[in-house]
Amino acid sequence: MARSYQKVNYALRPAKNIERKMICEALRQLSEFGLVETYRYIGFGSLYFSDFILFHKALNITSMISIEGEPDSNLQKRFIFNRPFGCIDIRFGHSNSVLPTLDWNQDTIAWLDYDGKLDRCVLADVKTMCSRAKEGSVLIVSVNAHPGSEFEKDGSGEERSRLDRLKELVGEEKIPIDISNKNLSAWKTAEAFRRIINNEIDETLTNRNGGLLGAEKLRYKQIFNFHYNDGANMLTVGGVFFNQETEHKVDNCAFERLPFTRLKEEAFKIEIPYLTYRELRNLDNHFPIKASLPKLDGVPDSAIRIYSEVYRYFPNFAEAEL
Repeated sequence: MARSYQKVNYALRPAKNIERKMICEALRQLSEFGLVETYRYIGFGSLYFSDFILFHKALNITSMISIEGEPDSNLQKRFIFNRPFGCIDIRFGHSNSVLPTLDWNQDTIAWLDYDGKLDRCVLADVKTMCSRAKEGSVLIVSVNAHPGSEFEKDGSGEERSRLDRLKELVGEEKIPIDISNKNLSAWKTAEAFRRIINNEIDETLTNRNGGLLGAEKLRYKQIFNFHYNDGANMLTVGGVFFNQETEHKVDNCAFERLPFTRLKEEAFKIEIPYLTYRELRNLDNHFPIKASLPKLDGVPDSAIRIYSEVYRYFPNFAEAEL
């Protein structure tokens, strides 16, 4: 099976591009915990290192670790060749093996941006960070939440429902009791994945906090709940860790003031309006909106509304000779 970076240029996915910029803006709020530039960033850079480039340039983060699977020696050379900055430490190996070896005493932003669906390996990585991260650290998880067909045949020709497939991926014990096959259609799959991830976070923190004093117990607050589609339904969920002594810092970060953050079940859906560059530039003249939505002849109000929510982060792709 081809690796995802061989099929997709992650720098050119418009919804992902918008999400990346929104996350970057929210991370600036972490200054309540200390200088954001003193944080360490952990991610999966792939060949394009798009998030690493943005977070280094916009946030001045210089401690960066990119985990890059287990490619052969030639592919390892290609990853090293495409590393955009010398401050990126590339670790080759599966994330399940690499993450437990890291020092977690440093303030950390980890964006575990997976190609595939939620499975036991993803939950293992979530558990690793939740059991070791310090207060002020941020965990973000992205997974493919495309529901697939209601029934699919496995290798033996037996039909498997969405719920059956989910049980195989994460284990039946991880699935909330009220989740059924009917609850896994369309974006409901992403909603179920978010619940499973958050349950894993809660369970791990409960185990970690056993025997600790109240002030020492680590807690978690969700910040991100993104839905978007760049060819498949994707979920990104994430939040910040804190304890009783640093709870006021989370409050002072005021994440909820950002229009795209989501603290509960409701998701922020990143949509891409189908507008020409001329239409986009014309609409920019009317933003930020002071009263009602502007109008453009022949352009649906729905497209203008969608653009008004993301215009500050909207990518500008252009052909250029380098």
